[in-house]
Order: sequence, then structure tokens, then C-alpha cells
Amino acid sequence: KQCLPMLQSLEMDNWYRAFIFTLTFFLYASFHLSRKPISIVKGELHKHCAASHEVELSSYREYAAQIQSVKKLSNTSQCGWEPFDKNNYKQLLGALDYSFLCAYAIGMYLSSNLGFPGRGLIMGIWNSHTSVGNILGSLIAAYWVSTCWGLSFVMPGVIIAVMGIVCFLFLIERKCFSDSEMQHLLIDSENSVTSQNSSTVGTGEGRHGTSAISFLGALRIPGVIEFSLCLLFAKLVSYTFLFWLPLYITNVEHLDAKRAGDLSTLFDVGGIFGGILAGLISDRLEKRASTCGMMLLLAAPTLYMFSTVSKMGLEATVVMLLISGALVNGPYALITTAVSADLGTHKSLKGNARALSTVTAIIDGTGSVGAALGPLLAGLISPSGWNNVFYMLMVADGCALLVSLKVLLACCVFCLC
Repeated sequence: KQCLPMLQSLEMDNWYRAFIFTLTFFLYASFHLSRKPISIVKGELHKHCAASHEVELSSYREYAAQIQSVKKLSNTSQCGWEPFDKNNYKQLLGALDYSFLCAYAIGMYLSSNLGFPGRGLIMGIWNSHTSVGNILGSLIAAYWVSTCWGLSFVMPGVIIAVMGIVCFLFLIERKCFSDSEMQHLLIDSENSVTSQNSSTVGTGEGRHGTSAISFLGALRIPGVIEFSLCLLFAKLVSYTFLFWLPLYITNVEHLDAKRAGDLSTLFDVGGIFGGILAGLISDRLEKRASTCGMMLLLAAPTLYMFSTVSKMGLEATVVMLLISGALVNGPYALITTAVSADLGTHKSLKGNARALSTVTAIIDGTGSVGAALGPLLAGLISPSGWNNVFYMLMVADGCALLVSLKVLLACCVFCLC
């Protein structure tokens, strides 16, 4: 009979964890909806326009009528929407990405305070909300892009607002306790207050028994700087695909903005499997850095193959999108979740759980700097050819690999891999 309440409490605790896992998954997925409309709309903001001498004489009247109908719109031209209808449209689109992602990076440094005790596989599954949100964002934005592209931004905003209300109403910050559990908690709290009062006199620590770790103190944790730099280069690659892949598909495969947006979701489908696979492998091997290094090593030649094979047809593009998505997003997902949690609970912290939020903020914030630089560089480099963009991505992937190799060398001392 005494075991029955314990079993019931355990079942409630498991239900509570599953509920929070599911709710936060969809909350973050809705948050990532906001990142995709910019990439989907790029193909509509600037359209490929053929010169008049390239048009067959038999269809010239139809062409002229089409141009006249387009010119009736006050802010559009035959090449797209102002100011993206000029030859420098790629640089302008890159600046647009940079403006959005700079604010995103600042927000990550200031508000990334959520940590998790789960590790590789669980966090790999949970972090797939990134790819799920990207997929849903692409499909929603692509649905409206050809008819009323403004709704490609409005609809994700509405969904985020609704999910914010759901979060306010249903996200439980802490589990509710029964009367018996509350009595035990009160007794434990009285004991802890007594012991804490005696300890804080000599140590001067805070009310939680541990002082919050400083920014510089978090940087001294073994592996934080290395993994932060690794995530910077990994996010540079991932976010370049995120913001420029639909336009690349439009140019290479000659698809309209809607079909290019739908096809680009395959990259995120591969990212779902890549994140889960990275978490599973790192749990089995108990080596985070080794898993990241292995996937980064495979990603570099895959990017070169993608730039070559994608020009051979739609079928080859589909295959390479899935493979590239898995290898590019796998290390990114692993570092932002399991690695951050490992470093935030490193033995050098002596059980200071409050350090986890600071470590997560540093790693995610530094990674977001790379996320802002990648699309900007793509906008500056792409006018000279898409191949040069892929060379830039391969260099960034190589830099991430070099940084991860430094962590691997330190594994024997700090047990980080």
C-alpha cells in the first residue's frame, strides 16, 4: 500500500515531463516559423526577367501585354518588387537577412536561459522542432507567396501569437504537489534553510546556495570557447541554406517560388534525421565531440557534391538535399542541446546548476553570430557565382572541423568527447 502513492507520483511525473516536452516542442516549432518567409519570398521579390531581344517575335505581343500589366503595380517592375528589381538585389537580400539575424543573435545572448537535464537522444528528438518549424514555415509561406506574399509573413506571426497564448495558459513552470508531498517539501525546506544560513555566513553565497556564474567564468569552463566557435561555423553553413536555398533552387532548377519553397523543405527533413542520429550515436559512444567531428568531416565533400550534382536534375537535387540536411544540421543540433547541457554541468562547476543558462547563452549567442554572417556573405558572394558560395560554406565547415579537433585533443584531459 505504501508503494502505491509512490507509483502514482512517478506516473504523474512522467506525464508531466511528456506534456512539457510536447508543448515546448510545438512552441519552439512555431517560433521557427518566423525565419522561413524571408527565404521563400526572395524568389518573388526578384524575378528572372528576360530581355526583349530574347523573346520570340511570335510571342512578343503577349510578352509586351504581360509587361504592361505588371507595370500597373505601383511598386513592382518586370523584374520584381522595388528595390529588389535591380542588379544588386542579392546584396540587398543579404543585408535583409543580416538585419533579421543580428537581432536574433542579440536575443540569444540576452534571453537564452533554458537548460535541460536530458541528453543526446532525447535532445536530438526535441531539437527537431527546428526542422519541423522550418518545414511548416516553408509550406505556409510558399502557399501565399505567388498570390499575396505579405501573408507569408502575417500568417506565421498569427500562429506564433496563438501559441504564445497557449504557452501562457498551459505551460506549467513547476509540478503541483499533493498534500503529503508538500509536507515533505516544507520539512526539507526548513532543514535546508537552517543549513544554508550557517553556510552563507562564511561563504557569502546567494539564497540558492550557489552564486550565479559570470560571463568570463563560463568562458573558463573547458570546451565552452571551442564549442561556441564550432557552432558559429556550423550555424553559418546551416543558416545560409535556410535563407538562400529556395532562391538557389529557383535559379538552378528554374522553378517558381512556391515549388522551390516546397522542395527546400527536404533539407529540413534530412535535418530531423541528422539531429536524432547525432544524439543517438553520441549516447552510444559517449563522445559528443567525436560525433560532431565525424559529421563535419563528411559534410565538406557532401557540400561539393551538392553544388555539382544538383545541376544534373531534380532527382539528384532531392537526394542531395536529404543527405546535406542530415550532415549539416546534425552537429548544430547536438551542440545546442546535449553539448551545452554537458558543459553547463561540468565537474569543475561543483554542482552549480545555475551555470547552465549562462553556458547555453554563450554557445547559442556565438552560434547566432555565424547565423547572421552566413546569409550576408552569401548575398555578397553569389553575384560572382553559386559555386563560390559553396566554396565559402566548405571553408566554414572546415573551420568547424578544426575547432572540434582541438576539443578532441583535450578529451583525454577533460572528458568532453
